[in-house]
Amino acid sequence: MSVKKAVGVIGLGVMGRNLALNIERNAFPVAGYDIDATKAKDSRAAFAGKQMAVADTLDAFLGDLERPRRILVMVPAGGPVDAVVGELTPKLAKGDVLIDGGNSFFEDTRRRIKALESTGILYIGTGVSGGEEGALRGPSIMPGGNAEAWPVVRPVFQKIAAKAPDGQPCCEWIGPDGAGHFVKMVHNGIEYADMQMICEAYFLLQRLLGLSPAEMHDIFAEWNTGELDSYLIDITAQILARKDPDTGKPMVDVILDTAEQKGTGKWTRASALDLGIPAQTIAIAVFARMMSALKQERVAASKVLPGPEAKFSGDKKAFIFELRHALYASKICSYAQGFQLLRAANDQYRWNLNFGSIASLWRAGCIIRARFLSKIKEAYDRDAALPNLLLDTYFVAAIKEAAPGWRKVVAAAAEAGVPVPAFSSALAYYDSYRSAVLPANLLQAQRDFFGAHTYRRIDREGVFHTNWEG
Repeated sequence: MSVKKAVGVIGLGVMGRNLALNIERNAFPVAGYDIDATKAKDSRAAFAGKQMAVADTLDAFLGDLERPRRILVMVPAGGPVDAVVGELTPKLAKGDVLIDGGNSFFEDTRRRIKALESTGILYIGTGVSGGEEGALRGPSIMPGGNAEAWPVVRPVFQKIAAKAPDGQPCCEWIGPDGAGHFVKMVHNGIEYADMQMICEAYFLLQRLLGLSPAEMHDIFAEWNTGELDSYLIDITAQILARKDPDTGKPMVDVILDTAEQKGTGKWTRASALDLGIPAQTIAIAVFARMMSALKQERVAASKVLPGPEAKFSGDKKAFIFELRHALYASKICSYAQGFQLLRAANDQYRWNLNFGSIASLWRAGCIIRARFLSKIKEAYDRDAALPNLLLDTYFVAAIKEAAPGWRKVVAAAAEAGVPVPAFSSALAYYDSYRSAVLPANLLQAQRDFFGAHTYRRIDREGVFHTNWEG
């Protein structure tokens, strides 16, 4: 009789297969299943000689698992997850654990947990970040849902997760309900902003300073040795050094300037609107991808819409130093917005999130891993109730140092007609947040004028309305 498998994986695409291999490498035998015959066949070949098996039927797959069954579902978000959950539910027993490891919308996770309450089946919605390589070598894992399931999956998750520089696994329980998938969603929103800001720095170096990809490689590689040290800066330097084998040109120069997206950035933007959080830098990064997709319109518009000539006459070395500051300050603001959004969700859903712990989970394995995440952890260690990262002593000092260069970069971009929507929105966010007074008094008067929406006064309590045309 074959030994029962410790973990089951449904969905053997690249992510599911790599996670399965990671789990087995860490001493947990794995059973796999996929309705796609090609994926099942490829996985059998990849699993050969290991404590792994691919079942031909769902019943055989379930029969190959030890109890309580731990089943990781790695299928596309939405309908496919509902289909798998629906098919599995009557076949599972009380105490079995279903784990959705895809990029599901957190409200779907909340709905599924509620639907399974009466069955005794435990449900986890977990964020998994790190891409294909992370899945295989060690991702950042953000699980949330039924707390009773955590002791069951913890030995597996913390063993396969990436390890931070201090040796801690980048996996810890996030909270109940849809907390895990919400945190992963915010992670992805920050990722959108981070990538957009790096692209804006690249664009300014190219369009304003006229630097080659090879020259930009040296700049990004140098930036990666300081406060900007991160996975995304590192891969940017690598990308800029790569040559296209077919043409001999820099690889980045033969790639069409239209970006795609899978939806998590849009969810982050929508959640910020729902919760009343001004996450404009994250939102503008989503819109920037949408703008890039309008390639034909942009080409046509470039022939008829006037604008300044992108030219630079100053000190290039000084501008590069200022650009480094602009990138770091904007990055701080995007993370501040992300953690504001986490705090708002925490208040709304009562998840009892540990913000410092969340920052720690992102220190290794995930796409936004960066040196400065330790500064976020330290900020929340100093004040767990910190309302905004910008108010922490480290970030106050960091922004103070970076602000002069940041402003010069945004101004130079505007004068040259080079779009930097993320840099600009981050600066506007910072200036708005530090303003004791904003022009919303006029806005509220306008609302009262045309819609009798009322207003509050600065000199007395109560709600007021003016007959503006009387």
